[in-house]
Amino acid sequence: MRWLTKWGWILLYIALMAGAVLFISIEDREPIEDNSPEKLTLTFRHFWIKEHDRPLLSIFEEVVEEYQKSHPNVKVNFEGLDQTVHREQKLKSEMVTGTPPDMFVLFGGAEIEPYVRSNRLIDLTDFVQENGLAYQFKDLHLWTFDKHIYGLPIEGNAEPLYYNKTIFSKLGITVPATVKELDEAILKLKAAGYIPFALGNEDRWPAAIFAHYLMDRYAGPELIQELVLGGKQADFENPLYLQAFEHLGRWIEEGAFSPGSNNLSTENAVRLFTGGQAAMYLNGNWDINLFSGDHAPEGFQSEVGVMPFPASKEGTEPSIAGGYTIGIGLSSSLEGARREAALELMKAFYTQEVQSRIVYEGLRIPSMRISFDPDTTGPVFAQVMQMMETSHLSFVPYDNLLSPEVKKTFLSVIEEMIDGGKEPKEALRQLGAASKQYWNLIRSSAVQ
Repeated sequence: MRWLTKWGWILLYIALMAGAVLFISIEDREPIEDNSPEKLTLTFRHFWIKEHDRPLLSIFEEVVEEYQKSHPNVKVNFEGLDQTVHREQKLKSEMVTGTPPDMFVLFGGAEIEPYVRSNRLIDLTDFVQENGLAYQFKDLHLWTFDKHIYGLPIEGNAEPLYYNKTIFSKLGITVPATVKELDEAILKLKAAGYIPFALGNEDRWPAAIFAHYLMDRYAGPELIQELVLGGKQADFENPLYLQAFEHLGRWIEEGAFSPGSNNLSTENAVRLFTGGQAAMYLNGNWDINLFSGDHAPEGFQSEVGVMPFPASKEGTEPSIAGGYTIGIGLSSSLEGARREAALELMKAFYTQEVQSRIVYEGLRIPSMRISFDPDTTGPVFAQVMQMMETSHLSFVPYDNLLSPEVKKTFLSVIEEMIDGGKEPKEALRQLGAASKQYWNLIRSSAVQ
């Protein structure tokens, strides 16, 4: 009986297996395979790590999160890094070795030209055309080389001069229309115990804003363009730039800037402005969100006025430093499915919805042509946009125009001037030498 039971189960098992094989063969079915897409990982590096960048970072984190939900096979590793370290150190060395992140935030213009020449960036020309983006951007010239596009701006920027209307009114200071009137305002503010300019130069580039405005006011835009293009007759050591640097030197001697500016962060400089110790603040529109909320007294935005950096002389229109310099690029090492995944994420970044959020939540100037209501963004941003709409003259900030090698010297000599350790003439001599060395190297490379 036990023998029968044991063999009965074995025969039943054999019958079931035979039936299964017969069923599969009759239905012409194959065993189930895993046809899910290949698992991919993309690396994305940004420099939105400062206090004023938090709204922008939040927007892009949410876009990435939604992208990953609709692309479950793709994992995006977000990495935040200090802007100076990313731009001047890490990305440069990675570009030399061909190991940059898959996607990264960067600045257009002279900064990316070496990456274009060495074929380290994906050509996005076809991507722009295929997705109907060609006429949606306001300006792509800083991202275009030989009619090919190698990155896309994510926002625009402007560098106005913010001032405390209450302090100006209290001291009877009218909004300066010329640099001379600004000189007079500085002396009045110092005499009354105020810091004329809140300056946080910890990142080295904020002080350069003062330098490039004075250089533009004394020499105009033509000279810097000649220098950027390597004009043999152009030289940083010239009488007009010397006047500009000497003017900056006078402000430094008069104590126009906050004490210890080179060791002061942007956030702490803004606190001097929002706290009423400093009467003016010169920087980009990206700092507007630090003028409200937990960063400033209630209602402070209503005390802030916005003006362009004053003109060289009465009756002339002042130009505004700004442009569409900040954007996103892709590594040319991306291939196949990973390349397609990265381009799909780029499509998610560059939409009307994201651009609207950049305006309303980040208080940033959109890089694409969208409609928005400046009045709902707060009084300071509304003033900036009004200034941009009425101004007919603008120029790209010099640190975005100069080659990385020359820019490094530009920022360095201004930093030393702020500390009182560099005379204007010596600063220009050093800057001129760096420019000549750079162009000699470029020309000798071209001959070879």
